[in-house]
Amino acid sequence: MQLLSSTKRLRTGALLLGATTLFAWAQATQSPQPSSQSTPPTPPAQKPGPPVPAGTGGPGGTTEAERMQKFLAIGAPPDPAAVNRGKNLFVATCGFCHGAAATGGESGPNLVRSVLVLHDNKGDQIGPVIRNGRPQKGMPAFPALTQAQITDIAEFLKSRYQAAANRGAYQIQNIITGDPKAGQAFFNGAGKCNTCHSVTGDLAGIAKRYEPDALQSKFLYPGSGRRGEASPDDKSKRAVPTATVTLPSGETFTGELEHLDDFNVSILDAKGEYHSWVIDNGNVKVSVQDPLAAHLDLLRKYTNADMHNVLAYLETLK
Repeated sequence: MQLLSSTKRLRTGALLLGATTLFAWAQATQSPQPSSQSTPPTPPAQKPGPPVPAGTGGPGGTTEAERMQKFLAIGAPPDPAAVNRGKNLFVATCGFCHGAAATGGESGPNLVRSVLVLHDNKGDQIGPVIRNGRPQKGMPAFPALTQAQITDIAEFLKSRYQAAANRGAYQIQNIITGDPKAGQAFFNGAGKCNTCHSVTGDLAGIAKRYEPDALQSKFLYPGSGRRGEASPDDKSKRAVPTATVTLPSGETFTGELEHLDDFNVSILDAKGEYHSWVIDNGNVKVSVQDPLAAHLDLLRKYTNADMHNVLAYLETLK
């Protein structure tokens, strides 16, 4: 019994020694955890990346122009010097048919919308056409042009279709080029504008409320955007067409014109109720009253000088 008891004590001691060893080994292999009061380890310093080019706004280019170029998939703009050389060459050799701006002439098509030009890369597509011409379509050949000159022409054409695609880059130039006195004479004379408008009433200070391009658009196309668009101020009330619909029974309905074509007419009456009728063999008669009809009539009569003169006059109403 004593021998057995000694053996049992030896086994127990060995087990305790093994457990202690395993615990110490596990503690040694674990990463030390910082205490709540210790300072966290400082991360290793990172190597500085490549410098950001000036004017790009970020890696890879993030300016508004570059974002728009990527969005429109029109590529990077061509070299301005090449564009200038190409423009001079184009006007001298191609402008008499395709127009000085490549938008088409009397005998040549619009190249800004050309699929061949769109797919061109520094003259690889248009080069053979320029050198060999298209005799069947009346285009002469220009074999004397060098590859460098053709590349310059291609860069000019690229700048033209990029400008057409990227409307956000369009810059409005000074459009106040007319004669204010001539505009006033047209306003009170041939245009008969003063029969509906007053420079001391609805048009008082109008040049302060609108930029020149917006003001020109407003008197040329006053009906654009009037449906569902709020009035910008208390002096500019929306002019909405109205219609009177007469049924075969003689009953009439009047309200704001919602829709009118050869087959249907619909209005919104004073109570806000919607009405619609089918126009069948003239049984339903429609009479439209458009307060902007005079503007539409003038749009067919304006000369280029008239439009600029009227704008110059309106710009004096500040």
